[in-house]
Amino acid sequence: MRHDQRTEKFRQIVENKFQIYNSLFMSLPYDKMTNIGMLLPFLYEESRIGYEAGKTPEEIIEEFFKNHTDLQNEEQKLELLFKIIQYIERQVVLFDSIEDAAFPNLHSESDSGTVTNLFERSYQDHKIEKVREKLKDFSVKVVFTAHPTQFYPSSVQRIIQDLRGAITSDSVTQIDTLLQQLGKTPFVNKEKPTPIDEALSIISYLRYVYYDTIGELFTKIKKTFGNEHFHLHEDIIQLGFWPGGDRDGNPFVTADVTKRVAEELRSAILKSYYSHLKFIRRRLSFRGVSEVLTQLSEELYAAIFDGKSITAEDILKKTDEAEKILINEHNSLFLDLLVNFRDRVKIFGTHFATLDVRQDSRIHQKVIDEVFAKVYGNEEADYEKKFNKLIQISETVQANDFEDIVKDTLLTVSQITEIQNVNGLRGMNRYIISNSDAVKDVMNVYAFFKICGYQDEEINMDIVPLFETMEGLDNAENVMNELYQNPVYKKHLERRGNQQTIMLGFSDGTKDGGYLKANWEIYKAKEVLTKLSEQNNIKVVFFDGRGGPPARGGGKTHDFYASQGKTIANNKIELTIQGQTITSIFGNKEQAKYNFEQLLTAGVENDVFKNAKKELTEKERALIIELANISYKKYSDLKAHPMFVPYLQEMSTLEYYGKTNIGSRPSKRGNGSELKFEDLRAIPFVGSWSQLKQNVPGFFGFGYAMQKMKEQGRFEEVRELYKGSDFFKTLVLNSMMSMNKSYFPLTYYIKNNPKFGAFWNVLFEEYELSKDIMLELTSFKMLQEEDPLSRKSVKIREKIVLPLLSIQQYALMKIQKGEGNKEAYEKLVTRSLFGNINASRNSA
Repeated sequence: MRHDQRTEKFRQIVENKFQIYNSLFMSLPYDKMTNIGMLLPFLYEESRIGYEAGKTPEEIIEEFFKNHTDLQNEEQKLELLFKIIQYIERQVVLFDSIEDAAFPNLHSESDSGTVTNLFERSYQDHKIEKVREKLKDFSVKVVFTAHPTQFYPSSVQRIIQDLRGAITSDSVTQIDTLLQQLGKTPFVNKEKPTPIDEALSIISYLRYVYYDTIGELFTKIKKTFGNEHFHLHEDIIQLGFWPGGDRDGNPFVTADVTKRVAEELRSAILKSYYSHLKFIRRRLSFRGVSEVLTQLSEELYAAIFDGKSITAEDILKKTDEAEKILINEHNSLFLDLLVNFRDRVKIFGTHFATLDVRQDSRIHQKVIDEVFAKVYGNEEADYEKKFNKLIQISETVQANDFEDIVKDTLLTVSQITEIQNVNGLRGMNRYIISNSDAVKDVMNVYAFFKICGYQDEEINMDIVPLFETMEGLDNAENVMNELYQNPVYKKHLERRGNQQTIMLGFSDGTKDGGYLKANWEIYKAKEVLTKLSEQNNIKVVFFDGRGGPPARGGGKTHDFYASQGKTIANNKIELTIQGQTITSIFGNKEQAKYNFEQLLTAGVENDVFKNAKKELTEKERALIIELANISYKKYSDLKAHPMFVPYLQEMSTLEYYGKTNIGSRPSKRGNGSELKFEDLRAIPFVGSWSQLKQNVPGFFGFGYAMQKMKEQGRFEEVRELYKGSDFFKTLVLNSMMSMNKSYFPLTYYIKNNPKFGAFWNVLFEEYELSKDIMLELTSFKMLQEEDPLSRKSVKIREKIVLPLLSIQQYALMKIQKGEGNKEAYEKLVTRSLFGNINASRNSA
């Protein structure tokens, strides 16, 4: 579908429908909300015109009260503002549902990046065999994290699903009823969700979206590319899972939580099989087959509810038995149903998604030090001596001899075999170490297994370093080189099939080094580690901690992976997704299938269809290094500005993330009362810039670097780089997306603030500079010109939440001045976080 056709279609089935169904809100019998729909346009206009005129949010809100209401006291005004927030939250849900329902009509089966498109392209270019060759051992893995960037209560999620269905069938009566339900259903959790709650929320997506999506997509790929000589391997699309295993992301995760989540994952997949089998048995009602499938159904039931043991092999054995009878005695009738079921058992096993363990390297060091002190007293020892003595301990160290984090770490490691026995080896097979920047960070984890009594051959776990800071990325080559030469680790790698997964984190990298520098350092690290791994005969897999928003290094995923050339290992595409990215990009079957296909084809295209624009020339490389270094210096100066952290603390919503009941983790690492930049978690850091509509981590320093080139008379070089390099072009377009979601007029008032005015001007000047120079570079007339659907979507969303942002800024100003009911204003800030977070969807 061409751009202009799609744009017109979007206008008809998204914009127009939103106008129509939004009008239903006007007549809904919400408690005390009857006139909100009529007042809201006035608040939007006051905001739009007021900001352009340089008015403060306080002036805008007060004028709104004065011109459009007869409210006199603070209590009444606050009540109205809370009602407006509730109304806007529901408008966001309506727009999300309309956009989701429109997805199949805006995308076609043969779009670029789909399996069908890949087949047609490879057929025309006579490269089908090359695609099959690539598919033999290539795979895609999406790892779900529970980072709190969106957390609707399950009751609201269910309404959203139903609403999407009603909009698809244009059932006005049903939409009206669901909007009434939405109006009376609380959007906020009464209490913070526990790590178990977070896990269960995402497990529901596994059951009701990914079980069918991945099963159907597997069948589609198999039918498209399979033949008698080529059989698709079941690991081609995999799921990973962090909720309940990620201690670094959430310090409230314990060994008990991990075990419980593993049980929930197993239970969920067995329930999916049981339900699927019910449908199959309705068709396969033939003598012999029926009895075998009934028996399998009973065994699954016993495994789910009575704790009986069942393995994937047990299920497959029964399926094979039924298949033989079906072929030999019943003319293979409905055989495809049974094959489809068996494929899913091979894909999901008894684990559904692989549960990863993750912890910070500094915590690990503390555990090692305490265990060594307990076993060897006050004996002086460097790291090497400690490691060598600990891996040779003859007796297992008892977790119960320790307290808190040491005890929990040892319990976690000790129970891994038990989880693997029940969920299968694919159920848990890797331990990820955050903030890795030394060999000891990896070897400490190996030592944990030895301390807990594992024999070398019993350690069925990959140990995965996560290089996420600038320092970590710089050290990555030396660390991996030493590890590959280390005799103990070398033998461990041999037992793991000489495959090494290395995780490279965008979140803290972008926070630490700025957008351009972080992306370049990761690209460079991948190149170096690819070469090093090949020299050591190691198959390396890169795992990207990408998240969703472009400010965290995201952006258009297919474009990002398709832009990487042959200097980077392409054995597997693996990335994390979380929060609003789960719901907006992988939230229903159509979108999930489309986006899994985009990932898969990006990896295959990279190898099969060589493109000169993917390979950086020495000249291009030198220019990117120059730009990255200039950008890094500019961003580092910003971080070093004495107002940087105070600005976020006092003028943004940073302090309020921890007060929302959207996630169970604290908003910073460490327990100190003073806020330090390095302790800030990436989510609240990036989220706070987003709430200010400034999105600083997504562009700051990038425009400045290009401007410097222009001043040197070298802008034509940058233009050639943009035209010649897919990698650089992708970075520019993603940064432009980030800027398109910025709206500096919201905070114009800060430029007159005696404390923060000068700092605000630094941010604004860089935004204006970056925008102007990127438009000049791309020859666009507006940001995101190349992606009109995303641009239109952003525009509508920004319009919906502008009144919400006015309310949030108004409340922040009241708090800063110490005026009125502080508790109520703080609550306003916290509540207004939700709608803005949920509205800020991204094409990740």
